[in-house]
Amino acid sequence: MSISVDVVNRQKVVRVNAVWLGRVARRAITALGHDAAAITVAIVNDAEIASLHHRWMGLPDPTDVLTFDLSGGDGVIAGDIVVSAETARRVAREVGWQPRQELGYYVVHGLLHLTGFDDVTPGERRRMRRKERDVMVAIGLPAPPRRPRK
Repeated sequence: MSISVDVVNRQKVVRVNAVWLGRVARRAITALGHDAAAITVAIVNDAEIASLHHRWMGLPDPTDVLTFDLSGGDGVIAGDIVVSAETARRVAREVGWQPRQELGYYVVHGLLHLTGFDDVTPGERRRMRRKERDVMVAIGLPAPPRRPRK
C-alpha cells in the first residue's frame, strides 16, 4: 500500500511550504492507522473557498476547510481537502500561533472527515476535537489552541 499526497498552492497571499504540509498529511494518515491514501490538498484564498463553499454547501462566506470524499470503498482514503490560507493567517493571529500550524490543523481536520469523523452535533464535535488534538500531538505538532470566546 502507499500514501500519495499532492499539495497544490493556488494562492499568493500567504507563504506556504507545500513539502512540509504534505509531510503533515502523510504523518496524520499514518497516525490514523491507515497505510493507503490518495489525497490532494489545495491551498486557496478566501475568495476561492467562499465560491466553493457556496457551490457545494449553499453558504456564501469563506470557511477554513472543505473536504471532498472520493473514496471507493476499497479501504483507500481518497479525497480532496481545500484549505484557505487567508483564513489560516487570520485565525492564527487570533489564537497565537503560526499560519502553517493552522494549515496543518485544517489538513488534519479534513483527513478526519475523510476517515468518518463529523462535527455536526455537539457530541460529534467533541469527539472530533479530541481526535484532532491526539493526531496533532502524535505527529509532532502542538495541540490546536482554543479560540478566544467572544
